[in-house]
Amino acid sequence: MHDQQVETKVEMQKNGARGASRTRVLETRDQASKGRPAPLPLSERVQAILHPPVEKKPVPAPESSRPVMDKDSILGGPMATEEQCVKYLLRTNPNPNISVSPRELVSYYYSEGRREGVRPDVAFAQALKETGFFRYGGTVTPDQNNYCGLGTTSAYVKGAYFPSAEIGVRAHIQHLLAYASTRRPAAAIVDPRYQLVRSAYGANTLGRWEDLNGRWAVPGHSYGQSILSMFNAILRQ
Repeated sequence: MHDQQVETKVEMQKNGARGASRTRVLETRDQASKGRPAPLPLSERVQAILHPPVEKKPVPAPESSRPVMDKDSILGGPMATEEQCVKYLLRTNPNPNISVSPRELVSYYYSEGRREGVRPDVAFAQALKETGFFRYGGTVTPDQNNYCGLGTTSAYVKGAYFPSAEIGVRAHIQHLLAYASTRRPAAAIVDPRYQLVRSAYGANTLGRWEDLNGRWAVPGHSYGQSILSMFNAILRQ
């Protein structure tokens, strides 16, 4: 036989133990929940699943703002200053036959070159070679604002005319870009031969000034080298 009172006491102890255990579980859960943020409403959780956050990738610097690693490259930023370009021109030809001041013309090369990622200092050296330090004397005349012989295919073809010095520089920079990159110019195209070059080269590009030999000028066996020689003279100013 079982003692009813003993059974009652045992049952009460068991129930008490279960109650204490449940209380400890609830307390533990409550403490754990305090360390976590409150769950988002259902509508917000659905939106988070449908539209997960997009990781922002760093935007690469434009080509024109990257440091030049190779003197021979057509694309990149300047190594020479605008002042050095002006000094080199005026030391060789104190009276250049241009429609704007030498300083203004050089500033056009730097603004247009930086916008398109073409090295402005070497492009200016190319203009010096093409125009004979803006003395001209060949097929192209100063009124054309054509500083790189654009469209001048023979001694009888004068080539392109541009309404201002700035547009003439823009066309020059765009023509270099046509050879060196498949990327379209940032500014509206004013180079009349841009598409001709791009159609001929397709996915191919020319990366170095020496690559212009026999292409920009014919036969032009050392065309690019002579431009770089003038550029090096600019750096010494």
